[in-house]
Amino acid sequence: MLNRIRSEFWFQFLSSPVTVVSAIIIVLIVLACVFANWVAPHTPFDPATLSIMDNNLPPVWMSGSDPRFVLGTDIQGRDVLSAMLYGGRISLMVGLGAVALSAAIGMTIGLLSGYFGGLVDTILMRIAEIQFAFPPILIALLFNGILKTTLPAHLFAQAAVPIMILAIGLAGWVQFARIVRSSVLVQRSQDYVTSCRAIGLPTMTILLRHITPNVLSPVLVLAMLQIAVAIVTEATLSFLGLGTPLTEPSLGALIQIGSQYLFSGIWWVVIFPGTMLLIMVIAFNLVADWVRDFLNPRLR
Repeated sequence: MLNRIRSEFWFQFLSSPVTVVSAIIIVLIVLACVFANWVAPHTPFDPATLSIMDNNLPPVWMSGSDPRFVLGTDIQGRDVLSAMLYGGRISLMVGLGAVALSAAIGMTIGLLSGYFGGLVDTILMRIAEIQFAFPPILIALLFNGILKTTLPAHLFAQAAVPIMILAIGLAGWVQFARIVRSSVLVQRSQDYVTSCRAIGLPTMTILLRHITPNVLSPVLVLAMLQIAVAIVTEATLSFLGLGTPLTEPSLGALIQIGSQYLFSGIWWVVIFPGTMLLIMVIAFNLVADWVRDFLNPRLR
């Protein structure tokens, strides 16, 4: 059975050129960002390696460029390509961490709400509905802003990435909770759950070992889609100045820095990080769409 599913997975995956290309792009970007210390041609955030004489150099195909900087430099003389790789690593870290946190919170609440029902379901779902009434970006902005004003500046700068993960993660759990709850409502009436109760299995064992594996498919699809949303949310917060510090900017912070000089003719500082962000989001969405279709029994 497992071999048949694996064979069908690879057959359908290789039969979709768009998905294959998107997956390759994701893998290449992730590897390049994770190993940026070795892949990047320069260390863009080390002041000792920067020279103000190298500032505002255009990409190599333009006149006045320097072959050491393929995509040019910014106003501080930082290599744009290297900054993109280091910044992309932060964006991916925040996106993946925030989705993992959202999924953990949402699955826990969805399992408890769907399985126990009654008062527990009413209380948890009312809380979810209240938060769902507010845009996730607004909740992330509020949480991030509160911490930025309450924590000392140096502590906030040091913990910028965990704070971003926490802010975005707490803003995105509702969708996971709602989709898990709806799946659990179906699963709890199945014969295997009734049998587990009849033989006296603990509630947590039923939830974790028997029900959870049967509700993972929609959670996986939603998580793939939410990675792109979390990356865009992080970029938005950083663009607004509430994200990562300028000493170690993410893609959103790089776009915010470059936007200040866009109309001065230094377009490459904002265009290239923006293009990388766009490619990442599209690639994750295309792979998530394929995963959704593959896991949908009506389309198989």
